[in-house]
Amino acid sequence: LGGAVRAIEQALRSGIEWPAEMRFTITGQNEEWKRSEGSLYLALGLSLFLVYVIMAAQFESLLQPLIIMLTIPMAFFGSVLGLWLLGVNVSIVVFLGLILLGGVVVNNAIVLVDYANTLKARGVNRREAIVTAGAVRLRPILMTTGTTVLGLLPMALGLGDGAEIRTPMALTVIFGLTSSTLLTLVIIPLIYNLADEFRDRALRARPAAAPAAPPATPETAV
Repeated sequence: LGGAVRAIEQALRSGIEWPAEMRFTITGQNEEWKRSEGSLYLALGLSLFLVYVIMAAQFESLLQPLIIMLTIPMAFFGSVLGLWLLGVNVSIVVFLGLILLGGVVVNNAIVLVDYANTLKARGVNRREAIVTAGAVRLRPILMTTGTTVLGLLPMALGLGDGAEIRTPMALTVIFGLTSSTLLTLVIIPLIYNLADEFRDRALRARPAAAPAAPPATPETAV
């Protein structure tokens, strides 16, 4: 939208001799976007912050929520790529779809990481825990993604009255959720393994604390 508006403004300024007392304004979606742009960015940032805080409390870790939230840029990439391939313009409805994605796409990674943590707590080594978690949680992840995509399909196809307005949001969620799910099954286990290995090395490299001195006895005091 921004590129199209700039191109129109440049064409109007260079192709027409405007009298000094005349001005032109581009309205429609451009004006609506300018009014709500700041609020949308604030809503997106706040939603991501709340997602991180909730996961940090759930996992009692500051690092693992960051690993899980890597699914969000994967989803955004898939959404932007899919909309670009279909020629759908970015609008407020698309941005609302991105905000919705921020709270949806992390679910698959949460299921995966949580089960890997459970297996490690039972004494399973890291690599086996990651492989087992991926195999066991694959079916629930695919079922959750599949049902969500199928539920949004009528809206994405533009069925029903007024569906044209909701179609961009449905396409945003479908493309983002699909790409995030596929990449989550590969990238999240890899990053989880690297982060856990780095943490173990850091703990092994940390020098052991010196033993405390024994309390003084009457003989040693003399």
